[in-house]
Parts: sequence; C-alpha cells; structure tokens
Amino acid sequence: MIGNLDYATLQQIWWILASVVGSLFLFLTFVQGGQTLLWQIGRTEQEKSLVINSLGTKWELTFTTLVLFGGALFAAFPKFYAVSFGGAYWVWILILFTFIVQAVSYEYRKKPDNLLGSTVYELFLFINGSVGILLIGAAVGTFFTGSNFVVNEYNQVRWTHPLMGLEAAFSLFNLSLGLFLVFNARVLGAMYLVNNIDFKGVADFEARIRRSCLMNLLYALPFLLYVLVSLLVMDGFGFDSNGVVSMVPHKYLANLLAMPQVLGLLLAGLVLVIWGVVLTGLKSSDKGIWFGGLGTVLVGLAVFFLAGFNNTAFYPSKATADLQSSLTIYNASSTHYTLTVMTYVALVIPVVLAYVAWVWRQMNAKKLTTDDVTGNKAY
Repeated sequence: MIGNLDYATLQQIWWILASVVGSLFLFLTFVQGGQTLLWQIGRTEQEKSLVINSLGTKWELTFTTLVLFGGALFAAFPKFYAVSFGGAYWVWILILFTFIVQAVSYEYRKKPDNLLGSTVYELFLFINGSVGILLIGAAVGTFFTGSNFVVNEYNQVRWTHPLMGLEAAFSLFNLSLGLFLVFNARVLGAMYLVNNIDFKGVADFEARIRRSCLMNLLYALPFLLYVLVSLLVMDGFGFDSNGVVSMVPHKYLANLLAMPQVLGLLLAGLVLVIWGVVLTGLKSSDKGIWFGGLGTVLVGLAVFFLAGFNNTAFYPSKATADLQSSLTIYNASSTHYTLTVMTYVALVIPVVLAYVAWVWRQMNAKKLTTDDVTGNKAY
C-alpha cells in the first residue's frame, strides 16, 4: 500500500515525521533547561549533584534526537540540509560546539584533579542550555523570516550575508523565539527535577525548584506573546500551483484559519504547558512534566506545520536575496523511490518509541536520592 502512495503524499508524510522528531527534541530540552537552573537553585554541592545526576541519565536522549532530526531532514529533504548546513554553517557549528562541551562536562565534571575544575564544566552546561537552545530557536525562526541564500540552476548555494547564518540571531522575531525556547526549557527542566528527585531532607531545595518553574513561565510570556502576535500580522512566503514564490499578506494567519487542526494543536499545547506549571508551581504535584512535555510537543508540531503546509515555503530565501530560491516540501525532497523506502523503514518507529518509553520507566522507577550522588558513579 505504501508503494502506491503518490509523491505529494509521501512528501507530506515525511514533513509530519520530521516535525514529530523535532517536536520531541523540544520536549527533551528539559535537560538543557535544567542545566541553566543549576546555579540558581543549587546552593550546596549536594544540591548541584542532585541536579546534575538527575539530568545526567537523560542528556544523551536530547543529543540523539537532535541528530535523528538532522538525519531525517537529510534523507527526506536533502536540498534543505545542503542549503542550510552548507550556507549557514557558522550557526550550526556553534550549536554543535555547545553540545560537544555538554558531553565533555558530564564526563569530566567530577573527575579527580581535572584540569579546569567543576565550575568551568558547569559553565559549559549553562552555555549548552542557553546559547545552544537560543541559536536553535533562531534557526527555526528563519522558517518564517527567511534566510540570505541563493541557489543556482546547479543547486549550488551562495550565502549573501557575511555572518553565514549568525545574522538570524539579530532578528527580533528569531531572537524572541529563541529566548522563549530557552525559558520554556527551564520550565520543563524544573518540572522534570521535581518529578525525578526525592527531596527528603532538602525541602527548601524543592521549594526553590517549584518557584523557578513558575517564574520562568512568567519570563517566557513576553517573548511568546511577541512571536504569536508577529505570526498573526506578518507577511509570509507562499507559492502558487506553478511553484512561484511570493510574499503573501498575513500568510501565517491564513494558514491557521485554513488549518484549524493546527490552531487546535497550538492552543491545546499552550494550555497543557500552563497546566503543567500550575501543577508544579502551585499544587505541589510531580506530574507537571508530562503535561508540559506533551504541550511542548503539540506547540512544536503546530509551528512546523504552520511553516510547511498550505503552500508555504518552509525555508524561504529573503526578497533581498532571491525569493525563487526558497525551499518547499515539494522542491526540497528526495525522490519518490527514496521516500517510499524510508516510509517502510519508518514502520519500526513505534517499536523504537515503545522501547525508549520502557527504558525511561525503568530508569525513573526510583527517585534520585542524596545517597545516589555520592561515590565514583556520580556526575
């Protein structure tokens, strides 16, 4: 049956699958968010160790999901991968660097007589959770604001800005989206720590984490409101039946009205995140991470669908560069044969997800205690 699917349907399916992986990554940034809370909530070495060791069992999931997201885009939409990674390479190099220093930090923070000392590695973790997520948010923001590239008839990429992608972080919209993701990751990080740590004997530590969850939502709201209002009023990059790209007034508002299910995902996701914060910050529950995590996934799906569907260029080239170089899910995808084979392979995804869920459940069957953060196995 999969082999009988038409080309456009396969392209849409793979944009959905890539969006799911990207949205799961946004949920898993609770690791990065928790890292940025370390100095704010950890007043003693024991409290810092609880935070680091709680997150240390999950940091690889975030990085692996980011790699999987990049791999899915490379296989399904190779032209996007080539244009973005081949042109805006400085932003991607910096993002990769922040994840490299994260891995190094978890490995060496508690090594005896390490050269840099634990404080430097904690700084690396903060950089990963702040700069890394900010740049990823700015990169996603270019799905709506456009980038400075030209693709010629031989698919060769020329970037027209000397900062080679880093200029995305100087757009107010992109910066606001990045800062929202940073604070949302901090919210998720606080939710996860409350869910994962046994606060027996450190009740004040728990209160600080719960308070930080509520405060970081308040910090995130101005950036979220700016992004939402901007999406409703800004012009967007649409294309016609001939593939000709043009600027369309209120394009993303039109997308929301044309795809009410996407609007539903967005609203439901925001409500779930807020409810997760209420449970964590106001009701002393440890279940907030599941509501906040699901809400983040739904919001992520809405953002990706808004950028890619309803005749919208998901990776547009600015009018000052070359509108017709803009990429859509139809002109940037792999061949029909490749997408068909990949779809058969994707049938194992539910099995993989079930295994990850089972492993997660086993790892979190017992909450982390102060006794678990002593000895050679502690991060």
